[in-house]
Parts: sequence; structure tokens; C-alpha cells
Amino acid sequence: MPLPPPPARKGDRLSPETIASSNRRRSNGRGAAAAPAPDTAINGAGPIAAISEAATTADAVPPQNGAATRPAGSRRRRAAPAAEGPQLHPDGRGLAPAGLALEPASISHRRAAVASSPDAKRLFVLDTNVLMHDPTCLFRFEEHDIYLPMIVLEELDNNKKGMSEVARNARQASRTLDALAATVRGDIRDGVALTALGHREATGTLFFQTEPFTQALPDGIAHGKADNQILVVVQGLKARHPDRDVVLVSKDINMRIKARALGLAAEDYENDKTIDDVELLYTGMLALPADFWSRQGKSVESWQQGGHTFYRISGAIVEQLLLNQFVYYEAPGEPALYARVVELRGKTAVLRTLKDYTHLKNAVWGVTARNREQNFALNLLMDPDIDFVTLAGTAGTGKTLMALAAGLTQVLDERRYSEIIMTRATVSVGEDIGFLPGTEEEKMGPWMGALDDNLEFLAQGARNSAGEWGRAATHDLIRSRIKIKSMNFMRGRTFLNKYVIIDEAQNLTPKQMKTLITRAGPGTKMVCMGNLAQIDTPYLTEGSSGLTYVVDRFKGWPHGGHVTLARGERSRLADYASEVL
Repeated sequence: MPLPPPPARKGDRLSPETIASSNRRRSNGRGAAAAPAPDTAINGAGPIAAISEAATTADAVPPQNGAATRPAGSRRRRAAPAAEGPQLHPDGRGLAPAGLALEPASISHRRAAVASSPDAKRLFVLDTNVLMHDPTCLFRFEEHDIYLPMIVLEELDNNKKGMSEVARNARQASRTLDALAATVRGDIRDGVALTALGHREATGTLFFQTEPFTQALPDGIAHGKADNQILVVVQGLKARHPDRDVVLVSKDINMRIKARALGLAAEDYENDKTIDDVELLYTGMLALPADFWSRQGKSVESWQQGGHTFYRISGAIVEQLLLNQFVYYEAPGEPALYARVVELRGKTAVLRTLKDYTHLKNAVWGVTARNREQNFALNLLMDPDIDFVTLAGTAGTGKTLMALAAGLTQVLDERRYSEIIMTRATVSVGEDIGFLPGTEEEKMGPWMGALDDNLEFLAQGARNSAGEWGRAATHDLIRSRIKIKSMNFMRGRTFLNKYVIIDEAQNLTPKQMKTLITRAGPGTKMVCMGNLAQIDTPYLTEGSSGLTYVVDRFKGWPHGGHVTLARGERSRLADYASEVL
């Protein structure tokens, strides 16, 4: 039987014409031989023909990982072992060298799961502190993939004990990971779909570390430290997938610095930040332009009702307004306007003038507003239709004093609420002084110095003209209507017809703030106060504080309002210190 001419080049370079002529000569030599069975190899051609066909399609279709080509004339098999017959090189260049074992299909498939492409998704490696800061962070990376080193799971296990916020978050993160892992039906090394728990916005894949990395760190860096083990993982992933963007996400500043020093990409976890720049935070007020009245012209409508004047305005400025936002107009030689937005309908807005709390006849428990912002705040605090008030400002702007004065007036004089409940975040500025004796209220006593200072000032007001005995009786009456509660025992409670003051709210996380606000029952008013420049809670910033969170989420709500106080009224010393220190 004539044989085809020997190939002058590699088997994958044989021309189709040469192979076709060889097949025709072979068929003619067989004479009346029976036709090949339909389940035999390609036209009865030899191994070179099979390799040639696979090679010509290698550029169009990627080779199957670890799959072996069949010897010619052999019947099809359901699953051919990787070592049987000649094998294709993984990159499709032809046969693999004799004795070369291709990588297992599981490893190849796992690498293909995070392989690079022109529009490859980013691969984020999470540090432990990100999970303990936000247990739901796994679902905040949209279409990108997440990789968890094994040491992260170890650290979560070490920090899950206790009743602190960090321990609770570690337990919640562990439960979420367990629920995701339980949805896997195949090999977990292939990854876990983040949409398995119903989070449709997270379309990426979660990968667990299932094999060690042997990348070396520079001399002098301890390999046993958890942070350095995470850096080794990031280095290994970057080396394994050079065309993919591998990024370390950590809340630890020093961890990010070390990663960048090693040439690794590192980012802070910013999904929990409400705003990037605190200067863009909603202030609750808007200055009307100098030509406001001339632009409104004859289109403005005005009427009086219930001691207030109402203005219906239109124009482009309406698009900038929100419900319960304050507007003011101040121009030399013209009457000033201070109003609040009470209605937004289409392209029109209704403004209602304010009650003037700067006048002594409208004093609240002997306290009058000393500036424009304090007047706005007292209008919110004294309005029964406003259920939620947030006050932000620097030290000495009168936040606590106004909240207490408004609360005492509505509890003791107007009988609108039954009592005042005051709480605050127990985060110390310096070292902790240890355990405190006594009841819950006695334990909270050292944290309520601001309450005692303001009550002393209010007790010495104009109301108390009955001498020492009268001031003592008033002080006892006031204290009987003020309850001091700890936030640790708030869960499960419901406040009915209460006036709740949350002081130092800048030290609360968004989750803690949600827990407190959802305690409000019918007839309850909540007041949150804080100074975003005095955050003492670790891992909290001005952008991720619970106070910033609620200010941004409640803006425009018909029963909520916010005012940012800017002018200090405590003393000239305190004002100057706030400015220069």
C-alpha cells in the first residue's frame, strides 16, 4: 500500500490536499472493502491526520484542558484518560513532549475561572478588617470577583467571641460565608456565585484559597504575621494572572502602605462612605440669590395662615429645593426672609416663614437663638410634625442646650411628650478608666457631663426667681423627667411618646444608628447631634459615620429635618480654639 510522502515540516503544517490524496489512494487500494463505521475516527486517517485537524482549529477553539487526542481508527470513548495517546500541548502548538504530564483538569479549570481577557473583571483580595467592618461587603463589588485568603478565615474565627460590634460583625460574616459555601454543588475551587443568596447586584464570583503560595517577601518581613501572609497571597495571584488587575482591599492604612511598597495595588474600602467629601454634606439650608425677588416678579403668590406667611414660587431654583429645607434672603437695605420649604409640587414650591426664636417673647425654657442657624434648629425642634431632627456643628454651637431646652418645654409645659430619654456613644477620648460601679444610670453618669452642665445653665434661667429653694425644686423636677439610658440595652425596646436625644452621634456606625432610630414608637421625636470633626471610634471617618449616613438618607423626608450649625456661641476662647487648633 503506497504511503504518503514524508512531511517536510511539522504535522500541523501538512496541507489538506496532501492528506486528501493519501486518503483517496488508500480507499482505491482497498477495493471492495467495507466502508468505515460512522463512529470511527476521521476517514480512517492516521494519527497525523487527527493531529492536523486539531491543530488547524486550535486558533479558533481553545483546546480542552487535559484532553487527549484519540489514535486513528479507535472507537469514541466517553472519558479518555489524559495519559492515553498523543497529547496536544496546552497552548495548541502541537504534541506535548514525551513524558510531560499536563496539569490536572481541576487546576486548569480553576485558573481559567480567573483568567484574563481584554475586559477582565477585577479580582479583589479582602483583608479581615473589611469583613469585620462591613459583614455585607461581599455583595458590594458588583461584577468583580473576590478572593479570600485562608488566614482571613482564621482571623474571623479568632475575633468572633464577645459582645462587641467587631465580634458581632465577625459572626455575621462567618454565617454569610457558610451560607455561600453551602450553595456549591461541585468543586468549591471553581468559585461560588455571589448571586446564590439573592443579591442580584453582585454578579461576581467568590474564590477561597485552596492551595499555598510560595512567593518570597523581602528580608526583614516576618512571614508568620497575618498581614504579611495576605501580601504573599496577593503577590502569588498577581504572578499567576499577570494580565488581570489584582487589588488588595484593606481598612488598615499601614497594610496598604506595605502593599504599595511591594508594588501591589491596594485600596481602602469606601463602599460604606456616604460621601467622599464632608464639605458636600447636606447642610439643610440654602441662600437665595440676590436677584430672587426680581426674577420671581409677578409670578409669586403669597397668603397668610396661622400666623405665618406663605409664598408659592417657581423657576429654576425649585429644582434645588428639598422638603423642610431652610431658605434665607439677606440683602442690604431690603427686608430679610427666613422660610422653610413645606411643599414641592411639580415646578412650584411653597415657602412658610419661620417663628422668630431670637426674640425674648419666643424664648424656649429661657433660651433664645443667637444666630440664624440656631433659629432654624429651634423651629425644627419645636415643630410637632417633625419626628426626626439631626444637628451637626462644631463645639460650642449650642446643639445640646437647644435640644434640652426644647425637650423640657414640650415635656413639662406643653405635655406633648411624657419624658426625655438621653443616650450617647460611650467612646472615650483617652484611656478607659475601667469598670464603673452602680446602676445603669450611675454607670452612665460620667458620660453625661454635658447633660449636667446644660441643666445647671437652664436651672439658673429667668424662670427660677424663687431663690435657692426654687432652683433646687426645679432641678429635682427636671431630673425626674430625664432618663439616662445605655445604648447596650436598646435592642428590642419601643419608645412611646418620648423625646429621645442621641448625643455624640458621630461615633456611631450606620448599623448602630439604624438600631436606635427603629426604637421609635408612636408620638416619639428623635434628635441626633454630633460633631463630625471629633470622631473617636476606630475605622470610622467623616464619610462613613452614622451621623453622616442618616443626614444623607433622611434629607427630603416630610417629617425630618437637618441643620448644620456653624457659629460657636460658647465663649470667645472656645471659638478661637476651634478655629486655630
